[in-house]
Amino acid sequence: MSELAAIKPHLERRFLEHRVVFWHDPEGQFVAVLDDLHLPGVTTVRVANDEYTIKNRVLHQQPQEKFLVYRSGPALVGIENWLLDLELAYGVFTADRSSLVSQDLGLAAEGIDEVVREHEEFFDDSTRVQNLKVLLSPTDDVARLRAKMCAVALGQKEHSLLEITRTLLSENAKGQHTKYAALVEFGLDVFYWAGAASIYGYESDSPSIDDLVLWIFRKAIEGFTSDRPGGLHNIQLDFANLRNDRRSQGAMLALAKRVAGDVDYKASIQNVSFRDLVSVDLFEEIDRKIIADLAAAVTEQTVSAREVAEVVRARQTSVWIDDYRPLYTAIKAAAELLSELSTIEISFGSFDEALERYRTDWYRIDQLYRQFTYARRAFEGSHPLAPLSELIEKRYTNTFVYELGNAWQQQVDEVGRWTSATVRSQRSFYDDYVKKLIGEGKKAVVIVSDALRYEVADELGSRIRQEDRFDADLDAVLGVLPSYTQLGMAALLPHRTLKHAADGKSVLVDDQPTHGTSQRAKILASVGGTAIQAEDFKGLSPEERRKLYKSHRVLYIYHDLIDATGDKPGTERRVFDAAEQALSEIVDLIKKAANANATNIFVTADHGFLFQNNELPEQFFLSEAPHGDKILVKNRRFVLGHGLKVDSAFTTFTSAQLELDSDIEVQIPKSIHRLRLAGGGSRFVHGGATLQEVVVPVLKINKKRKSDTRAVNVTMLPDTDKITTGQLVVRLFQSEPVSEKVKPRSLRAGLYVGETLISTDPQPELTFDSTSADQRDRYHSVQLLLNKDANDYNNRVVEFRLEERIPNTTQWRTYEKAMYTLKRSFTTDFDF
Repeated sequence: MSELAAIKPHLERRFLEHRVVFWHDPEGQFVAVLDDLHLPGVTTVRVANDEYTIKNRVLHQQPQEKFLVYRSGPALVGIENWLLDLELAYGVFTADRSSLVSQDLGLAAEGIDEVVREHEEFFDDSTRVQNLKVLLSPTDDVARLRAKMCAVALGQKEHSLLEITRTLLSENAKGQHTKYAALVEFGLDVFYWAGAASIYGYESDSPSIDDLVLWIFRKAIEGFTSDRPGGLHNIQLDFANLRNDRRSQGAMLALAKRVAGDVDYKASIQNVSFRDLVSVDLFEEIDRKIIADLAAAVTEQTVSAREVAEVVRARQTSVWIDDYRPLYTAIKAAAELLSELSTIEISFGSFDEALERYRTDWYRIDQLYRQFTYARRAFEGSHPLAPLSELIEKRYTNTFVYELGNAWQQQVDEVGRWTSATVRSQRSFYDDYVKKLIGEGKKAVVIVSDALRYEVADELGSRIRQEDRFDADLDAVLGVLPSYTQLGMAALLPHRTLKHAADGKSVLVDDQPTHGTSQRAKILASVGGTAIQAEDFKGLSPEERRKLYKSHRVLYIYHDLIDATGDKPGTERRVFDAAEQALSEIVDLIKKAANANATNIFVTADHGFLFQNNELPEQFFLSEAPHGDKILVKNRRFVLGHGLKVDSAFTTFTSAQLELDSDIEVQIPKSIHRLRLAGGGSRFVHGGATLQEVVVPVLKINKKRKSDTRAVNVTMLPDTDKITTGQLVVRLFQSEPVSEKVKPRSLRAGLYVGETLISTDPQPELTFDSTSADQRDRYHSVQLLLNKDANDYNNRVVEFRLEERIPNTTQWRTYEKAMYTLKRSFTTDFDF
């Protein structure tokens, strides 16, 4: 009865669709138990050489009733079977297991029974069968059935060759083989390899996933060229998908690393020029090769800064860029730095001319050195830039910092008073910038960032201008001497007198102490202002910040990261990391101040600094020690005291010469020299008179009411209006350079018929961000490979579409489009 019970549901389902069911039981297996079926509303009729009688009864005597017509023994063939016409009309039920499973699947295509018999182990499990039935469609043929069986065996819903291959390669990348073993167990591996051969072109007497991986990457190295009819278009398209889709990109990168070693790819490109590799993106060795050769070329100065910038920009689309971006950034900065140094002429006729040259031109060298050093240090691992770094350190320190320091020192030695006719004094900052606004009934926010050097402020200004509705203008003041925190901070406050206390250890403004935020807040209170630490300001709620701003005419916000990092021997080498972090933090402070309704914001500093990443040679330290009647303060870059002994290693100033209101004398080591003091660092210093220390930035920021940024325009430049092969290349043009207010634009490209994508998926995304004024640098090309759906639209008009993401959504909108006619001489079979 158990077998009969298993058959009964199949018969019941047949009667849902048919009035008459013919059951052939060649072995007579169910003759004895037939009457036990008890099918409700169904009359069971046994065929016993009475076919005509049965036909008459079924068709004429009882045309509305349901009949189960049961025949045992060999089936009659042809005209011998008087029931043949009815059997053809209603179908024949058989109770063998394969037939039952086939009928349960609900597929009508030929060969389904054979598939079930061939893969008995797969169908032994009812859970697998149920999972399979969820995926099936009544029109599925045997190929699609096996493809969906593969999907079930792998534990997924997608059954295309691409998705099955994605799963198998992802598993292989982890060194596992469980999923592939499942295909083998159920006899589906033969089907998979047949599909890989017919669709991809992969053929092997002993196919394996390891071998397939090697074959795919070898074909990629060859550019997917082939004499095979139809070429290797399908695997080329799927290879692009596998590498670019986030689901499998990590696995493909892992496989690429493995394959690179297997084929010794590094050796194969050893003698290839980096210029020939710029557009190649298969293996990590390519980026390593380009970086090593590009760094060597920059070191040897056999490549222009412009070409370096072009190479670096081209490599930003590399799938390995996240690992190597710092190195590319460092090389680009190094090329620009060496280019600047190769043409620099450090000469000036006056104190004021030197100040002007630094704030308009030479600061850029300090900036590039910082950017190079920061980017180089950001890369972890064995460093390929050692020779370039050594050259940069020597050229920066000896050719620029030391020579500029010496030339500038000649002007410093000749000044009678520490003042400039063209650059305002730091002492007059409040009167020149803040007091004027307050007098007009406006308010001001002043962000004072300790040791924010002029070149860092220049980059800050650029970042601010990139923000919508923000404008920034960089000015400079001549910093007080000595250029250290206590004096510089005091000079920025409203005051009439500025001097050192008698012991030289503190600074007084109108005879009031200025050390610390609370004491500065008291001084600012006299003009309706107050002071707060940056961390405290950030910790306020938006409403609390608005209230704080509203209740004061001027608000000083004190930020300390660069100096706090650089002034400690244990962390001074991370000062450029601190500068990068400071840029982000100050931008955040500016936005928070603006959101508190501030429209006039200043960013300034107490002083700048000198920094060399390498340990300084002994000649940059003074062997002479300062002497005098009384030494009050001794720093690496300045000395305070009374009766200081004049020495050629120092420049000596009276307080009157420095516009300070006391009788303390000041000595500054000449040029970039330091005093060697116990326990102190030597790479990061300030307090002296070099341009890097005393050209103090004043960044004036205004928030506008209307948006003033826009994305750059991009246009299409199609060469034809027909597509005759399996790919399309379209030229695109960025119509203008990207600038602070003209933002980069990111677009994705695709070929569509209606909303059906018939090209590369995922779609290639392009970023148009060139800052070059030369039009030749602003051309792009995008290559699209046609997918399987394109086969259905030959001789039809299709649409090339550029799309951009709708802000703050995952949706896309059409940016620009062009129409093409698809005229391919042949199409490709792209599915199981």
